[in-house]
Amino acid sequence: MLRLDLDRQLGQLQQEVVSLAEIVDKATMRAVDALKRRDLVESQQVVQEDDYIDQKRYEIEDRCIDLIATQQPMARDLRAIIALLHITTELERMGDYAEGIAKISLLMGEEAPLKPLIDIPRMAEKATLMLRNSIDSLVSRDMVKANQVLQDDDEVDDLYDQVYRELLVFMLQDPQTIQRATYLLWAAHDLERIADRATNIAERVIYLVTGKMVESGLSRY
Repeated sequence: MLRLDLDRQLGQLQQEVVSLAEIVDKATMRAVDALKRRDLVESQQVVQEDDYIDQKRYEIEDRCIDLIATQQPMARDLRAIIALLHITTELERMGDYAEGIAKISLLMGEEAPLKPLIDIPRMAEKATLMLRNSIDSLVSRDMVKANQVLQDDDEVDDLYDQVYRELLVFMLQDPQTIQRATYLLWAAHDLERIADRATNIAERVIYLVTGKMVESGLSRY
């Protein structure tokens, strides 16, 4: 009976983490879309809704602590709880980056972006795909998918470097563009960090399955 109860509570806990990931995923894409469309109302909503992400993080953390205290899990069950605890923290930080992009949009106000946004939305699509795949690997305990997330991070880094180089050219050619270029650079950096956090989640999945922590890009299955 105790085993069944622990399994049930672990399943519920994992589902809460999955639900939080879905919220963060949507917040990221909404923030980038609002930045692209210059939708300040939507940007403000993303900022306001970050409080809910914070709240959910602390609720999940409390459940993790309560589960450890009341069930005294051992071995793999304990690893699962610790992994979910760390993943929740990563998701909350991703939510902060989505909020940061929305705040950048508000700072820009009615002003149009320095250049058409092409690579930044591509970064958002890739970063959120990494997030979804990392969470899928958690649910299915899929080491192949977790390792793929680690490899996909290079593509986001390449896109960030491309955005950085393009914006640097704008700033060098016309110092008056520095402010607007900096806004876009901040947004691209936030997306690069979201991808990094997705990689961290994949690493935690590998830890959950194998009991060993790995460095990004060096894991094996």
